[in-house]
Amino acid sequence: MKVKIVTVAKQLPPYSRSTAEILPLLDTWLQGQDERFIKKVKKIFEGAAVHRRYSIMDPVEVFTATSFEDKNNIYCREAIILGEQVLRKALDKAAWDPQSLDFIIAVSCTGIMIPSLDAYLINKMKLRQDIVRLPVTEMGCAAGVSGVLYAKNFLKANPGKRAAVIAVEAPTATFQLDDFSMPNIVSAAIFGDGAACCLLSSNQEDNGPAIIDEQMYHFYDAEQMMGFKLTNSGLQMVLDIEVPNTIASHFDAIIHPFLQKNGLEIKDIDHMIFHPGGKKIVATVEELFSGLGKNIDHTKAVLMNYGNMSSATVLYVLEQIMENKPKPGEKGLMLSFGPGFSAQRVLLQW
Repeated sequence: MKVKIVTVAKQLPPYSRSTAEILPLLDTWLQGQDERFIKKVKKIFEGAAVHRRYSIMDPVEVFTATSFEDKNNIYCREAIILGEQVLRKALDKAAWDPQSLDFIIAVSCTGIMIPSLDAYLINKMKLRQDIVRLPVTEMGCAAGVSGVLYAKNFLKANPGKRAAVIAVEAPTATFQLDDFSMPNIVSAAIFGDGAACCLLSSNQEDNGPAIIDEQMYHFYDAEQMMGFKLTNSGLQMVLDIEVPNTIASHFDAIIHPFLQKNGLEIKDIDHMIFHPGGKKIVATVEELFSGLGKNIDHTKAVLMNYGNMSSATVLYVLEQIMENKPKPGEKGLMLSFGPGFSAQRVLLQW
């Protein structure tokens, strides 16, 4: 019995700006700061390899002083809108009735809402009253792959069922106006808002790449490297400068044993489905992969066109690859990193 990914859909929020259009807003935000510091911040934005980013609120509003409550209320309102839009889009692509869903996983880490997004979607879309729901809130950028992993395990244990993984993220709602630290500046430069939905099935009549294996990898004593700190002004980004080097030092242990377990080597992988964490992480992983004869062009394209949308971003990469219609027998490796510090891996075969 195989669990398959049937389709992936994306949904972007209503506002967007190019990096060039963001730079004038930085002048207002950084007013009164040292001129050299202002130039440094602008250089970070210009060198982030993100040409355009989308947001749930007008960029002017992002740089306006409001309370944590105000920003979180916008997050909650817009997350429900984006979640419904992207779930409907995915169901339409797969020609599935909403009532055919057995399991719903809602993934988000950039705001706080209880009940979680999945509860609102059950009501708005009149999903079944016995649908199983799972909110995933604290796994950050890794949670898109984590959601696929959890859905796969549910479906493997329940043949003939269908699942939806919905990732909705709004990092702009976490921007800290009074924080001029490098983690806040770098995260503002690389992150954007977006949503994605991945539909999976253990119904053998449904088609798509099969999930061959999945596995997590946990870095010991690295909890401080990535995450959010809850402050009176909101969710404050924690982002250690050593993240790329830490990934590089563990890279062989993350990739090769997982593939060997499935009788494979990196040369057997046709599609690298890697989460675009940011320019430095992408450059680090690209160098490691290129030495193995692989490229992460789709990852770089997603970072350039949308920025890092936390958990949703890897699903944008997967959507691009699936739209290129890989040949039967080709294999893909999904990989993302998140707070913990941890790596999540999923092996696919078309």
